[in-house]
Amino acid sequence: MKRILAAVAFVVAACHSESVGPKPTVAAPPPSFFINNPHFHVMLPLGHVRPSGAPSRSSTVDNGIYYHGGPVILAQQVAAIYWSSETIYSGGPAPGTTGPGSADGSVIGYFLNNLGGSPYYNINTTYTDGAGTAISNSVRYTQFWAANTNVPLPVVPVTDSQMQSLIVSGFTSGTLTYDPSTLYLVFTDALVNPGGAFGAVYCAYHGNFTWNGNDVKYAAMPHDIDFFDCNALSGSPNDDPAADAEVNTLAHETEETNTDEDLNAWYDNSGNENGDKCAWNFGTTYGESRQRERWAVRGGVTAHFSPLTPYSSAVPSFPHRPPQPPAPSFSLPPGIAPTAATRPELAASR
Repeated sequence: MKRILAAVAFVVAACHSESVGPKPTVAAPPPSFFINNPHFHVMLPLGHVRPSGAPSRSSTVDNGIYYHGGPVILAQQVAAIYWSSETIYSGGPAPGTTGPGSADGSVIGYFLNNLGGSPYYNINTTYTDGAGTAISNSVRYTQFWAANTNVPLPVVPVTDSQMQSLIVSGFTSGTLTYDPSTLYLVFTDALVNPGGAFGAVYCAYHGNFTWNGNDVKYAAMPHDIDFFDCNALSGSPNDDPAADAEVNTLAHETEETNTDEDLNAWYDNSGNENGDKCAWNFGTTYGESRQRERWAVRGGVTAHFSPLTPYSSAVPSFPHRPPQPPAPSFSLPPGIAPTAATRPELAASR
């Protein structure tokens, strides 16, 4: 584990290196059910390639990314649903509780609260809607719900309709607030199999469904540390392997929902969305090494994250390194909570 003066660091992917590993063998529905499903889009495991049978709705022959007329979310919001009888991620919400995103003390909560405004997320501003209005560099974590009823069991597949029903139950009970610009993230606990093909066909996926005439955006967020090809970790920079693994897929699904909320906006001629273009390729990481009282936020902490780099629409080519700052990471010492008033400095950790 890499440390600098008790520092910890996020590492997520950028567009230039490559790694491979052994593939797990799990029982799953036919891959075509997930790959070709018009209602959701999957993040493939490490080393997997989207099959030729995937939707190909563009006549182009290069490997760029193109707009196909559908809506985008101009100002992204997220809501986290932690579906378990126990706290899934260290420091996270207790089962049965609800609250604002700012009260989520987990690494997941910290990431979501500081993703918007970051140099990393600024890549999404190269995407526009049909009127040419650019997506804003904005992600607002509005609410969480630690749902502890009808909790899914390990190994037993959780159907997509069950996850949708959970979200709807949150709306109808008033536990969740519906918003058309919000991505509802359903996190599940260890060994739970959301969708039925976790680890074999995908590491996460996002989609949309209709509720009372409203377009609901959601994502299935399995416990990615459970499968080697869904985490790509080398150690645990934040002493929380499960959360460290999850940040990568979380960034992926958030940025893709932002640019392709209904699966008919931005994608390439093979059906790949912006996150897919550079999936599992990691860039340079940076850490912080300042005194304990100075650890926390610089410009909203956002400069210290280094998730999977989204693909810029401005340069239609791949392999591609979009215009961006060095993929940074953030670090916090044990027991120190971030505050917007502090000003850490960056120091190269590798």
